[in-house]
Amino acid sequence: MRYLFIVQGEGRGHLTQAISLSQILRDHGHEVVEVLVGKNSAREIPVFFIEKIGARVRKFDSPGFYYTKSGKKPEIARSLFTNITPKKIKKYRNSIGLVHRRIEKCQPDVVVNFYEMIAGLTNLVYREKVPFISIGHTFLLDHPDYAHRPKNEQNAVLIRINNMICSIGTTKTLALSFYPMRNYHRDRMAVLPPLIRKEVLELRPADDGYILGYMLNSGYLDELQTWHKSNKDTKIHLFWDKKDAPEDWFPAKNLHVHKVNDIKFLACMERCSGYITTAGFESICEAMYLGKPVMMIPAHIEQEINASDAAAAGAGIIGETFDVGVLKAYMADHKTDNAHFRKWVNSVEELFVKHLITIV
Repeated sequence: MRYLFIVQGEGRGHLTQAISLSQILRDHGHEVVEVLVGKNSAREIPVFFIEKIGARVRKFDSPGFYYTKSGKKPEIARSLFTNITPKKIKKYRNSIGLVHRRIEKCQPDVVVNFYEMIAGLTNLVYREKVPFISIGHTFLLDHPDYAHRPKNEQNAVLIRINNMICSIGTTKTLALSFYPMRNYHRDRMAVLPPLIRKEVLELRPADDGYILGYMLNSGYLDELQTWHKSNKDTKIHLFWDKKDAPEDWFPAKNLHVHKVNDIKFLACMERCSGYITTAGFESICEAMYLGKPVMMIPAHIEQEINASDAAAAGAGIIGETFDVGVLKAYMADHKTDNAHFRKWVNSVEELFVKHLITIV
């Protein structure tokens, strides 16, 4: 069977999920014919994604967050109004047209949407005949048994609206979860394990005594540097995707800042003592699989849901700033018990193939 992927390019998580699923499909004799990635001016598509996905990658303009002057949190009102200017709307109309043309050209048997709004809007405009699968953790918010909803009702409404737009015309929703839950047949929702790549499953975790960090937004670096000035003996490897950043930067002894690089990141994840992050779903799952204690500092609404859910599942703790001291204090008492999570993750191939193959 032939699959076409449409992937939200904000952050690292949806991209690595797409890589993982492409590996599974190819192992079972299927083909990913093309990958369409939504981008905005603040982000670059990482080189590792283009190298690993195993199919031609095309980019298109997609809505994204706009952040406060500190570079930490998104400004919801500004993001909303900036994304609906006439100039932006024209760009998104062009993106919808491009997605439609590629579906017609590639003739896939199934389109897989990794939480990209343009995919849903394409279905709204063109009523595509091909089956659509929508994949994402945040779809669990629509599951009646899910307990980790935003405390702010306005935020919950925004996420539900985003879920609704992303899944317009969806044949089936595959909601990724840290733990098993029943399928929700009324909404054609199946609950599946996280999509973790083979490279992670094959790692042999060790502890070399340093802290690994990943931040979606560069504004958090000041917090980390402030803490590190008083704790220079703590070795930290930090990854970010700042557009104009050098590949490797050493602002202080024992503080190593790297531009997102998949090989380096996984090597550091394999041997770190603990992980501090802006709460992206995928990297939390990778840390849980390897038994690494995690501290999560959510940067936006979707990550608040990830953090609450992951903390309840035993991944670690939620923080407000990049204060590594809080993580180190937690690590002193953390007991790794990830056997159930690893078993759940290891069932991913069988379950995904079952749902994707039977959709046609």
